[in-house]
Amino acid sequence: MLFSEILGHEHIKNHLIKSASQGRIPHAQLFIGPEGTGTLAMAIAYAQYIVCQNNGNDNFGANEACNLKFNHLSHPDLHFVYPTVSTEDVKSKPKSLDFIQEWRQFISENVYGSLFDWYKMLGVQNKQGEIRVDDAQEILKALSLKSLEGSYKIMIIWMADKMNIAASNKLLKLLEEPTDKTVFILISENEEDIIQTIRSRCQVLHFNGLPEDVISQALVSRENIDEKLAYKIAHQAQGNFNKALHILKEDNDELPFEKWFVDWVRAAFRAKGNAAAIQDLISWSEQIAGLGREAQKKFLNYCIDMFRQALLLNYQAEKLVYMEPSIENFKLEKFAPFVTGNNIIEIFKELSDASYHIERNGNAKIILTDLSIKLTRLIHKN
Repeated sequence: MLFSEILGHEHIKNHLIKSASQGRIPHAQLFIGPEGTGTLAMAIAYAQYIVCQNNGNDNFGANEACNLKFNHLSHPDLHFVYPTVSTEDVKSKPKSLDFIQEWRQFISENVYGSLFDWYKMLGVQNKQGEIRVDDAQEILKALSLKSLEGSYKIMIIWMADKMNIAASNKLLKLLEEPTDKTVFILISENEEDIIQTIRSRCQVLHFNGLPEDVISQALVSRENIDEKLAYKIAHQAQGNFNKALHILKEDNDELPFEKWFVDWVRAAFRAKGNAAAIQDLISWSEQIAGLGREAQKKFLNYCIDMFRQALLLNYQAEKLVYMEPSIENFKLEKFAPFVTGNNIIEIFKELSDASYHIERNGNAKIILTDLSIKLTRLIHKN
């Protein structure tokens, strides 16, 4: 993985290269950044720079064999841990090593991929993965061995906020008493979800969303598309290169969030003064409840974005509006007047609470039925 292949974040690249060149390598680092910003790509490139003892401003050097192993993610001093779930092939006690082939394929296809994309590759969108204590045991085992190249051993923990309590406690002991020449790189989208005792032992680097011009240039050069289309997609992606690729490939048809949102809006307006329309809201809730929990959370986040866009439009901030609904006879401009300062905070709270309860394995049908009724009342609130 070359630093030059990673989009944006020049200041972070320079910081990592400079500190590694000077031998100032922290034993634990925490990369925090939203989806599609390149945290995983940066971690792999940084690991390669350290282990292969490269010099200069990129991963070139005399140790070509080492760099080649990293390009295939097969270097014995590079270890990965990531959320896993039980599948048809691995029915109990799944751990990262059980899915190493799928993991290498996932990175080679799109290193900017999201947790949802990873579950999709495993074919388990209806389950929520986690990093278990068995993975922590594997970390102990892997790091107890000597380095093959006589250099550093790197442990990259992707989505570290998905560690359960047992795994977190075991990792904490390793961070407190690290073995010699061992580097931990934790990656997360949610800093607050990682326990404080682990965060306090890591050097934290924050990644911001990618600028629109960086995303549009990458789409033009890598996907060979027209500049105007690239800029439009980059604007809609909101700093998320993974989202930009999904928009370009139009592979959101499997989860038609826009249609489901519009279906709810129409059912909500029919429900005003019409008690019989409550059945439409219940049917809508049952449909969404039939999805996997990750898809449900993703849909609720989409709803939050739609309400935010409507509010911006209502307050005449058209330049900040990037969503363009394609459903027939649904115009964001007509929906926007119903989203105001009087109800937006309560709407956000209800959607956030629903996502919170779904993540904690609440009954999705009850949660979503309650949500649909509450939101129906709120959009009719003056």
